[in-house]
Order: sequence, then C-alpha cells, then structure tokens
Amino acid sequence: MLGLKRVLRAGWTRYPIPEKCLESVADHTFGVLLLSWLLCPPELDRGRVLELALLHDLPEVLTGDITPHEKVDDGEKRAAERAAMHTLTEPFADSADSLKLLEEYQTAGTPEARWVKAMDKLEMVLQSLIYEDSHGFDLSEFRDSAAEKMKELGLDFSREKSDLAPATPLENPEVAPESVEEPPRSE
Repeated sequence: MLGLKRVLRAGWTRYPIPEKCLESVADHTFGVLLLSWLLCPPELDRGRVLELALLHDLPEVLTGDITPHEKVDDGEKRAAERAAMHTLTEPFADSADSLKLLEEYQTAGTPEARWVKAMDKLEMVLQSLIYEDSHGFDLSEFRDSAAEKMKELGLDFSREKSDLAPATPLENPEVAPESVEEPPRSE
C-alpha cells in the first residue's frame, strides 16, 4: 500500500516537469484528505468523508494512475480498481468495507462521495497552479476539466492566476486586523 509514494500522477508526466518535482499519488491523496477535512461542510459525515478521501486512489498501487488521455473505458477502469482494492485489502478484516467505500466513491452515491470527488478536482486545480508558478507551463487544461465541479463549489479558476490567490486577513476588509490573533511566542 505504501507503493502510492512511488506512483506518479500520470497527467503531470505529459509535461517536462522534473521528476523530483512530480506529485505522487500519495502526495495527491494527502492533499485530497487535507482539503476534505478542512473544508468539510457541517452537514456531511466527516468521518465518512475522510475514509473516502483516504482510500479513493488506493487501487492505483496496482493499476497505476489511469487518466482520461489513456481512453480506458470507465467500466473497465472501475472493474480494475475494484479488483485491485480486493487484492490489496483481502488480508485485512475491513476488506469488505474498503470495497464498499470504493464503490461509493466511484458511483458518487452519497453526498460525502460527491464532496470527496470535488476535493479531488480541487487538489488537481491547486497543483496545476503550483506547477505553473514553478515551471511556467500553461496547465489550464486541468482547470478547464474541473471547471464545472469548481463552479458547483462556488469557485472560479478561469480567471488570471493573479486573481486566484486567497486574500490574507489584512487584505480582506471583512476581517479586521484586531481579530487576527498573534501566535504565542515561545521563550
């Protein structure tokens, strides 16, 4: 399972990004997990959201990161991922739960699964901006592919990059400087 650290996110490999800078599936999973936790709406089951985020790409240890550019049939991809999840989790007591979680994620069968799918897209969008800033490539194709999902979240990444940076508390007039607490100082 730790093999996710060595599986590179395949979409980024189509660009001349230095290999040492390429995001692994484990890096991506951590980003999705963190975004899912930090931004989780209160009406969702946060525990379920985190389980889905943690396991959503685990099958890629065996299948690799299959992208839309590979033109693999969606049903074929889902079947390969289910077989991989079974192989990876069979020795563990929660194997059946892992397969149920994967099915829930794949079908976006619950509000929690739809949320994690949105966070998956958001992480990709944010990573595209990081690579653009670091390496100067136009990676708008990744943001374009996620545009509909981002609009559902109330986010618009179609603007110029300079417009995308979040406001700091001092730049946001709704947050007065007095309300920003200083971190405790260690002596």
